[in-house]
Amino acid sequence: MKKEEMIPGRRALLRIAACLGAAVTARVMFPGETRAPGAAAAPAPAAGPPAARPPAGAARNPAAYRLLPMTGDAPSGRLTPAPPVRTKPFLELPQVGHAMVLTFDDGPDPRYTPDILKTLRAHDVRAMFFVCGEMASYNRDLVRQMAADGHIVGNHTWSHPQMVKLAPSAIRKEMERTSEIIEDTTGTPPVWYRAPYGAWNRHSFEIGAELGMEPLAWTVDTLDWTTPGTDRIVKAVRDGAGPGVVVLSHDAGGNREQSVAALRRYLPELIAEGYGIGVPHP
Repeated sequence: MKKEEMIPGRRALLRIAACLGAAVTARVMFPGETRAPGAAAAPAPAAGPPAARPPAGAARNPAAYRLLPMTGDAPSGRLTPAPPVRTKPFLELPQVGHAMVLTFDDGPDPRYTPDILKTLRAHDVRAMFFVCGEMASYNRDLVRQMAADGHIVGNHTWSHPQMVKLAPSAIRKEMERTSEIIEDTTGTPPVWYRAPYGAWNRHSFEIGAELGMEPLAWTVDTLDWTTPGTDRIVKAVRDGAGPGVVVLSHDAGGNREQSVAALRRYLPELIAEGYGIGVPHP
């Protein structure tokens, strides 16, 4: 018998062994995947982030959520699906009921963020902070304080660029670096992101969903970044008040003394009028 010839019985045994080896390899690469090939994944909810969130302080591979977003609390043997790729951001959050959602962009800034946190704490309410990664890297203690107080820490890119002017690779880098520093600082990756200047495009939606985040815009723009005066900021919030309304303000990116002063005025007024101030939860 020539060396390259093989008796039929031995060939069959080798085929079976190869198949078994491939099956074991697949189980190692994709543990817990029980969905049949070709079957559709469970649909994501119409609004809000995926239900599962990794526990605070959990030690995780910094890149893990890029491949399997939001799997930290998933039941054993099942994967939590990434959010759907949106074609537009959420402008309001009706799931919070009669409450309003206060959001603050561009921080944290040690000159203004502590006063905003202090005011929110005094009224026992929660808000959303969309942080820039570069600012967060210099002020990790403030990011930790946001999370400790129960606020949502969202992704506002690393350096606040107009993403519509960036290549997809640059968008990914801006968003990934920020998600990594948020997770490294708080123990939990962000589940919401906001495009600087409200400039969204298809790539930002696709990359945001891949990283496990939902896009949030706003209903009421206080235009506080123009420093219009405390009275005008308060009026913008009061005029736009309503259930599920998302209010855009800033705690960094310039002189934000008016934003701080306005919050001290309109927050107790909204609460006195029966509005709750809350954040979205699964």
